[in-house]
Amino acid sequence: MSKNLAFYVVILVLFGAGTGLLLNLGSGLQPDAPAAAQAAAHHGTAEKAAGGGVARALVENARSPLSILLLQVVLIVAAARGLGLLFRKIGQPPVIGEIIAGILLGPSLLGAVAPAAQAFLFPASSMDALRMLSQIGIILFMFVVGIELDVEHLRQKADAAVLVSHASIAVPFFLGTASALLLYRGLAPAGIPFSAFALFLGVAMSITAFPVLARILEDRRMSRSFLGSTALACAAVDDATAWCLLAVVVAIVKANGLGGAALTIALTVLFVAGMVLVVRPRAARLLSRLPQSQGGSVGLLAVLFTFIFASALCTEVIGIHALFGAFLAGVCMPPDSKLRQFLRSRLETFGSVLLLPLFFAFTGLRMQVGLLAGWESWAMCAGLIVVAIAGKLGGGMMAARWTGMSWGDSFSLGTLLNARGLVELIVLNLGYDLGILPPRIFTMLVLMALVTTFMTGPLLHLRNALGRQEAVVTAGGPTSVLP
Repeated sequence: MSKNLAFYVVILVLFGAGTGLLLNLGSGLQPDAPAAAQAAAHHGTAEKAAGGGVARALVENARSPLSILLLQVVLIVAAARGLGLLFRKIGQPPVIGEIIAGILLGPSLLGAVAPAAQAFLFPASSMDALRMLSQIGIILFMFVVGIELDVEHLRQKADAAVLVSHASIAVPFFLGTASALLLYRGLAPAGIPFSAFALFLGVAMSITAFPVLARILEDRRMSRSFLGSTALACAAVDDATAWCLLAVVVAIVKANGLGGAALTIALTVLFVAGMVLVVRPRAARLLSRLPQSQGGSVGLLAVLFTFIFASALCTEVIGIHALFGAFLAGVCMPPDSKLRQFLRSRLETFGSVLLLPLFFAFTGLRMQVGLLAGWESWAMCAGLIVVAIAGKLGGGMMAARWTGMSWGDSFSLGTLLNARGLVELIVLNLGYDLGILPPRIFTMLVLMALVTTFMTGPLLHLRNALGRQEAVVTAGGPTSVLP
């Protein structure tokens, strides 16, 4: 003990005296002119902060880019979590509450009620960092969507799934392009050709939120029922087809026409073929065993993150979008339930809790309900919602009825396919980034996504109530339902 104490004292004295000597020797040195000017400016700032008190210094620190980003993350995650839990309690998917939390933090509410607070919390200079973080969340989310695409399940229900899903795409796609005829002259951005505007609007009308639909079925314990498994198969085919259409549209827009998009489309086809035919079989052999040790799990995640972001990078460089590569990376995962559960639990916890709320907030900051001033704008918004419901719910219901399903099950299937949810927001933000959708149309379509997702639960409750009433009437006769 005394030996250690003596060594400790010697170290302090020796190096303390050495440091003092160095400071004494360097006190006579003079800095270069530029460095001296910079130090003087910094000294003046410090004196000013001191003169203004501690409060001014704290405010200045709070306005730094890192402080603003951390404050945004805290506020967004808390608001998204709170509203998500509230909507879950009323029987709605939490994603609706999380989307509304983002809208409330944007100019539609916070910007209208407290513009100074909104400007402080979300200054224009911070939007790039928030956007990049939200894009990372979307890339991870699309990977999870790809994981949940069960290819074997699709093969078992291929006939009905392809017919119903493609009908639920073709009808709203046609109605969306027809709506573009009425909207293009007055609302389309300058320089955007009609074909790009119309095709993108058609794709936006055709989207089904496969992850939200899966959550609804799981919450209602319908996943393994005939209706639930058919809905999952239809939604999977629907989303895969819609993403392919969207990839073509994005290629056309970025290349300014079909001719210039030929190379992009060809590279996309080659990339998809390589991922499905080459990468997927090898991934099944390499990742079939779930690592048991903590170190093995960390190594697996490192490899998978590299694979996800490399795939996303490839499609971004090709000229479509990074999310397509992430989706394909998920599709390439082997059909191992333990592995999929492992990946879903790791990625969803990080992505859904932290990064996706940032995407919702970023969407809300872009959405400006104040642009829908006057009855004409609201009538137009209502018209788009009606067209979206008629195309998706109506098209899916009629196709399901054609395959032999009852009217009740056909209506339920059309209702499930009509839910847009988060996937629709991803598409709409892509259209906004490409300059295809102006802020006014963007706001209308975000409201359409919210309405079609919100109505899914109540319509399913209504269908179940009517179904029970029909069962009672059929079993006991018309008088059995009377008091």
